[in-house]
Amino acid sequence: MSDGIWFQDDATTHTAIKFADRNLTTIDEVKYILDSIYKMLEEKNKAYGDSALNPIRLFSRADAPEALRVRIDDKLSRIKNQGLHDNEDSISDLIGYLVLLKVAMKRKGDH
Repeated sequence: MSDGIWFQDDATTHTAIKFADRNLTTIDEVKYILDSIYKMLEEKNKAYGDSALNPIRLFSRADAPEALRVRIDDKLSRIKNQGLHDNEDSISDLIGYLVLLKVAMKRKGDH
């Protein structure tokens, strides 16, 4: 059981989540966080097109799963070198890339 609730300030981006005192179960908090990851992925998909799973392949010939692994490696390298510094953007981005990798692997038959 948690002693709080996660919420997003309407005046901020998808990653600015604040905590307010409420009695919620852990799974309720998980659901909220996963919903925010979904919204982030939806926003980025609109902004960039479906480039994570259907890249235009101008410079790289890597398939979608391999290209996502490279993005994940880059994100982990950045976290390793710069730390998190209470920055949830890096964590949310990493979770988003992992979700997209799972989708790409399923589509390719590598589940």
